[in-house]
Amino acid sequence: MQIGVETSRAVANKRIFVVDEDEITRAVLQFMLQDENETHDLASLAAAYDKSREWPPNLLLLGLSLVTANPDLLAEIQRAMPSARVMLVAEAGQDAQAQIYIGHGADAVLTKPLRVEAVRRKVDGLLGLLNQPIVQLSLSAIG
Repeated sequence: MQIGVETSRAVANKRIFVVDEDEITRAVLQFMLQDENETHDLASLAAAYDKSREWPPNLLLLGLSLVTANPDLLAEIQRAMPSARVMLVAEAGQDAQAQIYIGHGADAVLTKPLRVEAVRRKVDGLLGLLNQPIVQLSLSAIG
């Protein structure tokens, strides 16, 4: 069931991959975004790379811990998924650490705690979906 989804969003569906070591974070983000986007919860970057060959994502939500464990990861992601924007998902208090990666392969940071409205607004902003015109359907066009 889609809750609070505008008609314009149903037409402008984007593909999002969520990759994080924490499966609860992945599930929460997938749940928050699935109504308005094609959202995939993936347990590893290898799975994301495999899926991106046939279905390239518009956005990759990536756990900060993966980047801090592998400093070359953002460059690797840019080569594997050149059209994807990257938003790092950071724990509360890690925002300053995550901001270091902005401009070095990451486009934005999403800091916990995760709230539906804030997550959707930040994702929409990064994907360029804010302030899109609302699609209006005419009853005469349907019937």
